[in-house]
Amino acid sequence: MATENKDEITDNGISSAQNCKHLIHCLNIIGQIEGHYVLGEQNKTTKYEHIIPALVAVEQDRSVEGLIIILNTVGGDVEAGLAIAELISGMKTPTVSLVVGGGHSIGVPLAVSAKKSFIVPSASMTIHPVRMNGTVLGVPQTLNYFDKMQDRIVGFVTKNSGISEDVFRSLMMNTEELVLDVGSVVDGEKAVEIGLIDRLGSLGDAMDSLYEMIENTDRRYG
Repeated sequence: MATENKDEITDNGISSAQNCKHLIHCLNIIGQIEGHYVLGEQNKTTKYEHIIPALVAVEQDRSVEGLIIILNTVGGDVEAGLAIAELISGMKTPTVSLVVGGGHSIGVPLAVSAKKSFIVPSASMTIHPVRMNGTVLGVPQTLNYFDKMQDRIVGFVTKNSGISEDVFRSLMMNTEELVLDVGSVVDGEKAVEIGLIDRLGSLGDAMDSLYEMIENTDRRYG
């Protein structure tokens, strides 16, 4: 069992704690979210083809009582990140997210996708509009695509957190904070103040919240 757990951490960045009060599955979302295209070997990535089956396994495993998601990401593939966030938000398993370091771009929907979200005081959330690398056609359809994608992200974040759409969009379109870019960097305390993240805290606080959620939730299966 110890060898299998070590392999899971090494290969997929996931782990299930043993010999504890409740069986908790830990999922790391770090570096750049890798989507349909493979990134270079020098990039630290989270691959969505690893994360999706891991989430399915957690949801159907009767022995797993809760999921904690540790986030320190610089963004990445928007659609892949949003797909992971949607899966997490739809889970019946008790879930808690903890932002350490940073939650950049698509890391914001991932952070709020859990049933309860935490952020350490030193962490930050970077909020900016959707961006795309590579060839972009300068036609109205391209702008329409960006608008629709932006609306999907705004809708998800406001549905799964306490921030209002107006406040979130104003942070996203801020032109006075980021050099050579549009958007805002929000520290941990501010993220809680505006309702983006539920609580300020660290690992122990997130675990306590997850334990409480487990103990106050009826088992999903008979």
